[in-house]
Amino acid sequence: MTLKPKITIEDVYGSTFQTRVIVPTDNGQAALTHYLHNSKNGVSHFYKKAATLQIKKSLQQKYPSQIINTEIAAKALQYMLSNFNTNIPFPAPKNPNFTFIDLFAGIGGFRMAMQNLGGKCVFTSEWDKYSKKTYGVNYGEIPFGDITKEEIKNFIPDNFDLLCAGFPCQAFSIAGRRGGFEDTRGTLFFDVADIIKRKKPKAIFLENVKGLKNHNRGQTINTILNVLRNDLDYFIPEPEIVNAKDFGVPQNRERVFIVGFRKDLGVKKFKYPEGVNERIVFKNVKEKEEVSVKYYLSTQYLETLRKHRARHESKGNGFGYSIIADDEIANAIVVGGMGKERNLVYDDRLSNFNPVTNIKGEVNREGIRKMTPREWARLQGYPDTFKIVVSDAQAYKQFGNSVAVPAIQATGKKILQNLNL
Repeated sequence: MTLKPKITIEDVYGSTFQTRVIVPTDNGQAALTHYLHNSKNGVSHFYKKAATLQIKKSLQQKYPSQIINTEIAAKALQYMLSNFNTNIPFPAPKNPNFTFIDLFAGIGGFRMAMQNLGGKCVFTSEWDKYSKKTYGVNYGEIPFGDITKEEIKNFIPDNFDLLCAGFPCQAFSIAGRRGGFEDTRGTLFFDVADIIKRKKPKAIFLENVKGLKNHNRGQTINTILNVLRNDLDYFIPEPEIVNAKDFGVPQNRERVFIVGFRKDLGVKKFKYPEGVNERIVFKNVKEKEEVSVKYYLSTQYLETLRKHRARHESKGNGFGYSIIADDEIANAIVVGGMGKERNLVYDDRLSNFNPVTNIKGEVNREGIRKMTPREWARLQGYPDTFKIVVSDAQAYKQFGNSVAVPAIQATGKKILQNLNL
């Protein structure tokens, strides 16, 4: 019997890719999706070997009685490529103006912004399995995993234009030392710097929490800037704290942005974008229809929150929840602890409102509820066509950890103007 090397994306993932993504256990699935999405831009060879191996494994599972060699797998890969359908919510532009990579990608806030500006993502990495699932469903690519591993870095292509990274901030140990490239070893910033050193992109765009500027009495940010400016030879203007509320979303979310340009390009100055003139408030993102009873607070829990806030206010720290009116701007959405209760809203549209119960008891009669995951998505600038395919708990985590897309996009536009892209 002659094996016809025909295989579909469903054969590899076991279900329709657009609606269900099997979380990968190795680099094969990431390499395969990257190969399929980068077959026409000159970087597919970085992924072809691992993609072919992934196809070989899938064929061996589909045809256990057949001998599957590399040649058959390669033909099957080409068959898949010729029949590949990019019917995904957020495909890359057909004729991109620039290329970028997406590190510590989360659910793709940087990617959303850069694709809106005409960019093509040629590599992405993210270690969280639930974020990988959301990313894969919306962009059609499964991110590679832990970027600190050499085997992952080897997949990064050459000659991309822009490196994007919302890297986590870890404490630096630089006491009494120069605070240069070698001193950042053991931190995730070192891996970003290592990739910059190897690949030398035209520009970089880093995002972090506001507190980075004051971390360790300013030594951490100074170390980062020293590495970028002196060790890696990039022009780095003074980092700026950018607030999402100034860019069309009703969320008071301050983040530090670090932008840089390779010095040989001759960029001597950079001006961060100014905010938009329109004031967007919570009613612009509020659910238009009645929401599930599960988002309403029980009477008992609401009373617990009020006592909790009163205790902290008596100590002078004011910690607790806020009830955001329709004409107000939300606090920054955060993950963990009482993050979901930090922004509460009034909403008396619940059917049979009095009385009604949820799993936590009788719902409060004031109509106070948590924001929904979709409202959190809107607070970060994600369109309603962005698919939420995980549990509420994971969705809150993903949007709380994400970047605010409009602020990233406005800054990205300025970067591209300086690069004439």
